[in-house]
Amino acid sequence: MASAPQPNLPLFYNDLMPLNSRDHAKYHVKGPEGLTWLVNQHAVPLTADEFIQAQRHYPIIFSAGENSVPLGLMGLNEGVNTFIEDDGKVTENVYIPAYARRYPYMLARLTPDAQELSLCFDPTSDILGEFADGEALFESDGKPAAPVQAALDFCQNFEEAAARTQAMMEELERKELLIDGEIAITRNDEPEKPYVYRGFRMVSEEKLRELDAETAKQWTANGLMSLIFAHLFSMDVMRIIFARQAAQGKVPEATPQAAA
Repeated sequence: MASAPQPNLPLFYNDLMPLNSRDHAKYHVKGPEGLTWLVNQHAVPLTADEFIQAQRHYPIIFSAGENSVPLGLMGLNEGVNTFIEDDGKVTENVYIPAYARRYPYMLARLTPDAQELSLCFDPTSDILGEFADGEALFESDGKPAAPVQAALDFCQNFEEAAARTQAMMEELERKELLIDGEIAITRNDEPEKPYVYRGFRMVSEEKLRELDAETAKQWTANGLMSLIFAHLFSMDVMRIIFARQAAQGKVPEATPQAAA
């Protein structure tokens, strides 16, 4: 039986339990009918590896405050995801962040001093369980079956991408390129009432232009510069997301809003 939600768990997760052949020998996995964990989630963590794909679909911003992380804005307001319906169905062909696709699995340390990460899952998810159908998680001899190996590989790749993302963020912070962001959007029917979105960070184009030549050359060579431009180009998509919210009737009153 799943325990009550634990405090300080990552986004989407209500609980975490180590996956093992002793306790979960009869478990099967079945494809979700919808991405229910994305319902009403407007900001989803992104890795640097995903910037190029994601920037075509929604804005890429950075969370406010210390220890900023990249976020994909699938909606501009709290509780609004313009791509996911109430039943979790995806409304159109949109890039789903790896952070969301790895659910309900996750690599985690079982104890604070553990050296290795173990494959865990959210036992409150309806994707895994002692179902009569679906794919078995373990073979009859207790060895991990294909779904477990696939989940382990995906989570391992995600952790490696997260490490590259942290390195990117450290570079941006080191050069002090991140500033508090603000964007004002007006509706054609109410041009006198701009919708102002704040509460996020973005790369300063002015500071980027002033970047020293050596760093600019290094970032161009290692690909970081292309990621920065993907982020900057994606900011234009904010107005498209706003238009999607308006079409869905999910635009609040025209007061300053926190985008993340």
